[in-house]
Amino acid sequence: MTDITAGHSERSRWEAFVYALRFLFAVLRARPLFALGYFIVLLVVVLAIFAPLIAPYEPEVANPVDFLQGPSWRHLFGTDATGMDIFSRIVYAPRIDLTIALAGTMISAVVGSFIGAVVGYYQEGGGFGSFGAGFVMRAADVLQAFPVFVFAIALVAIFGQSLESIIAAIAFVNAPIYLRLMRSQVLAIRNMRYVEASYVSGASDLMIMLRHIIPNSMAPILAQLSVNIGWSILLTAALSFVGAGVVAPTPEWGSMIAMGFQNIITGQWWPSVFPGIALAVTVFGFALVGASVEVLADPARRRALAGTLRERKKPA
Repeated sequence: MTDITAGHSERSRWEAFVYALRFLFAVLRARPLFALGYFIVLLVVVLAIFAPLIAPYEPEVANPVDFLQGPSWRHLFGTDATGMDIFSRIVYAPRIDLTIALAGTMISAVVGSFIGAVVGYYQEGGGFGSFGAGFVMRAADVLQAFPVFVFAIALVAIFGQSLESIIAAIAFVNAPIYLRLMRSQVLAIRNMRYVEASYVSGASDLMIMLRHIIPNSMAPILAQLSVNIGWSILLTAALSFVGAGVVAPTPEWGSMIAMGFQNIITGQWWPSVFPGIALAVTVFGFALVGASVEVLADPARRRALAGTLRERKKPA
């Protein structure tokens, strides 16, 4: 009997997985921009993983003989003022940009979401918990009052110019966003009947948050996560552009734009334009993925989209 039940459960999970994949592919066919976003993100990830196999030259090896050569079959995107191949550097750049963006965003999401869940859960309870929640929210207001870019520069200046400092700065400036998102979700969920039933059954506050509140509050967090990865890549590039981020000659899109910016005046546009295009396309791709996750993670919008897809399948 146990084997039959286990087999049935396994088939149910497999059928649910297959249905989810079919629904995802149907959504991507119906929303081509979503498919474009996933393609861009996948391409960036492939470049980051297989950069040594794709890049024709070493990204940090200068060749003064070939300085500022225009795009050609030998150098697809030309070379910069030191003779480094721009295409090879663009291919290698996602390695550093994705590492910083993913690490900083994940840290901010985990820390901010957990603090937001605690704040939302205890905010309306009165007493010390309510006072502490109010204090945390006022601190978040103070942090978000500062311009993000200026605040990130200040943090890097305080802790030193290193990858760890850049990751910490990105995590610090992003954490209030997840704190507020999770808090608003928890305030809407904490009075649901299933939460009250768990409380009455004797479950601890931590168990209620981990098993019921946080899992049911993740839809906006997941959507924001994808958008924030693209935004963090942009912030990393901005810090590198002003000299507070990744130090040259490490291949990074922002530092590449900064290195080639002065050559635009004399007509050599390719050292800055090609890294700028790569940066813009990557941020756009993550924004599209974030929009698709927001639709797919929200039950109401997912049902509405499923209804639209069924209407399209009906014969005329």
